[in-house]
Amino acid sequence: MKKIHLSLLLVFSAVILLFSSCQQKAEQAQPIENFEVKRYLGSWYEIARFDFKFEKDLNNTTANYSLNEDGTIRVVNKGYNPFTEEWKVAEGKAKFVGEENIGQLKVSFFGPFYSGYNILALDENYQFALIGGKDLDYLWILSRAKTIPDTIKEEYLKIAERTGYDTSRLLWIEHNK
Repeated sequence: MKKIHLSLLLVFSAVILLFSSCQQKAEQAQPIENFEVKRYLGSWYEIARFDFKFEKDLNNTTANYSLNEDGTIRVVNKGYNPFTEEWKVAEGKAKFVGEENIGQLKVSFFGPFYSGYNILALDENYQFALIGGKDLDYLWILSRAKTIPDTIKEEYLKIAERTGYDTSRLLWIEHNK
């Protein structure tokens, strides 16, 4: 009898873990509407981010988005590690979670494992973007140029804070290469 209960508990725990790892956005995060993917494609500079292991010690970080033949989005992230003096490149793909006019996607760099990529703010000219991940531990500010105006920076910080992000955790990225 104990083996059956333990087995059920393990199966239930696995299902909970599976569904929690599929989370695509923080509960309070609201992806933008009227999103146009073709205008979003191209190169972006990472202006600021929360630190996490895959971008640890990287500066000069960029993201490039292009369409794949199957309709998914090719993602190429690149950054320079000044300690090893090497460039690091990661290639993945992104898919829309729902409607293509909503800025809610999921991105994978590791086979079948996807994580949230939510466009929380985007200017009308598609020059600046605020991106949230699957939860409040992932945040990025992107720009088509190596810098952003102070007005955009302040606006995006306010949006992030209202959403629940601790913006004091942001790393401001150097672009000197």
